[in-house]
Formats: sequence, structure tokens, C-alpha cells
Amino acid sequence: MAFNINLGYYRFYRFDFLVENKYVHFLMQDKPFETPILFIIFNRPDTEQLVFNEIRKIRPRHLFVVADGPRAEKIGEREKCEVSRNIINQVDWDCEVHKNFSDSNMGCGRRCSSGVSWFFDNVEAGIILEDDCVPDQSFFYYAEELLERYKDNEKIMFISGGNFQGGKKRSDGDYYFSRLPHMWGWATWRRVWKKYDFDIKSLPEFLKNRTIEKIFDKKDVQNFWLEKMDGVYTHRVDTWDYQLFETIWSDDGMCVSPNVNLVSNLGFGPGATHTIVGSPTVSNVPLRSISLPLTHPSEILVSKEADDFDAIEYMKNTKIKNFLKKVGLFDLVRNIYRNYL
Repeated sequence: MAFNINLGYYRFYRFDFLVENKYVHFLMQDKPFETPILFIIFNRPDTEQLVFNEIRKIRPRHLFVVADGPRAEKIGEREKCEVSRNIINQVDWDCEVHKNFSDSNMGCGRRCSSGVSWFFDNVEAGIILEDDCVPDQSFFYYAEELLERYKDNEKIMFISGGNFQGGKKRSDGDYYFSRLPHMWGWATWRRVWKKYDFDIKSLPEFLKNRTIEKIFDKKDVQNFWLEKMDGVYTHRVDTWDYQLFETIWSDDGMCVSPNVNLVSNLGFGPGATHTIVGSPTVSNVPLRSISLPLTHPSEILVSKEADDFDAIEYMKNTKIKNFLKKVGLFDLVRNIYRNYL
């Protein structure tokens, strides 16, 4: 067993154990985690408890919590929302807890976007976790280091925690650069979020400038993302994330993605709002730890191979969902779950 103490930038103890000829490590923090964390919750106390357990281990000094309100027509949802909110009462460390709880239901799009806006009204930079996105402990330090490293680099606009590359490494460092912001555990700065527009009013200019062609080479990929953004623009889709895609792409921005998966989305299933179905490369992807301190890529260059790979996975999931809708199973399964289970 190897043991070392690092009380500098990371403020944690690291323990290394030799198991079957491989070193396995875990981190035990010495001081509270200073980077603010936003935790977005609703009505899923089972997964919310799992996410909270990881937040509790990191002992953030500043925890912000956003909660949507129950839907009046959903029997039992008020009780589930109350259980979810009570999880926050488990905070038992030195922590400033800030709550933004809605009495009525605002919907996924408005609640998440307004919650993130409230967060960045109060902090310059921070980490965001939704109620079904369970992080590895190293994710927090990864995000913290990169928030500091790229805080003044206007081109870097987003830090992702997810990796869906199926084991393929996309740079000579511990992370690579991408055009795609993965929202399942992420971090960014106020300087980025202030450009965000929920109503995506700049989409006509985005289309006029043919910006999507500068981001992706393949026509089917271009059309896929344009259709997603049009769904938001025409209010056919209740979400908040495609707006941020457009914000980053309009600004010719880049995202950072780890070369291993640091956040696992456990929320796939009929109880979810959008992630009803998923392929093995995106849903419940096993967690890995990232080496600390980070090894940085030798150059800031977008991996088109990685982005094409991710786009195919996005499109695959959409095809599965569309097929279920076509045969009448998608809404049937979701409604049975939401109304009777």
C-alpha cells in the first residue's frame, strides 16, 4: 500500500492500494471543498440520495439546491417532492446551503434554466449536478482544476463530466476538446451563462450564417442538431440544454470532456422526462476515476472523431425513441409509470 498526503491545491489525502497488480486509489478530503455546487432536484429521492451521498463526501462549503414544484394532477407527487427536499436536511458539515424551491411546477426547461441563472447570479463559477447524475469523487477535483485553468480563456466554455467514447482515448492528456457539451454533470462560468437565452431568439441568425456547417461536416449530423434546436425555438420541446449548445456554437466555443467517464446517468427509464431509453454507451455508464493532478493535452484542438462518435450515439437514441413512438409504446409505457406506479 502506498500512501501520500497532498495539502496543496487539492486539499485531500490519497490512498493507493495494490490490487491484482493494479493501483486503486480513493480520496479523503482534509478541508471543505470551496468550488460552489448546484444540485437540481425534483421528485426522484432514490437517485437524488445517491447523488447527495457523493456531494456529502466532498463536503462543499457552498451548496445551492434548486427544486421544481409538484404537478397538481400527479397523485403522490407532492409527497415525493417533499421527500426529495428533505434529503438536503442531511447536511452535517460546515456548509452554506442556499435553497430555491418552487411551490408550483415550472417544467423541466424553465426550472432548470432559471435555477442555473440563480446560481450564477451568486457565483462566478461552479459545478452543476442533476438528480440522477452520480459522480465519481475525482470529478469534483477535475472540474475545480479546469475551472481555474480556463477561467480567462474565452474559447473554453464548458466542462463535461461524461464520456461516451466506448473506451477510446481522444488526446494525449486526461481530457480532450469537443464541440459537444454533455450535461450530465458539468461546470462552467458566469461569463458563459450570461450569454444563454432560454428562448433561443438568435436561432434565425444562426441558420442564416450556416453556423452548424462550421461545427459539423456531415449533413445528417447537421440536420439532427438543427431539428433539436428548432423544437426548442418553436416550443415543441420542453428542455433547457439545446439552448446552451446554440450559445456555445454561435460563439465558436469549445468544451472539455474527460477521457474516462466521471458521471453516470442512472435516470434512464419510464420515470424520466427525456431519457426514457438509452444505448449502452450513454445510459448507466460505469464510473472511472481520473488521475490527479491532471495531465493536460499538448494542444487545444477539437477532436472531430470524438464529436462524430457522440453524434452517432445521440442519433441512435433518437431513432430508438422515434420507433417506440411510431409503434405506440413510448407514451404508453411512460403514462403507465407516471399515473399508476
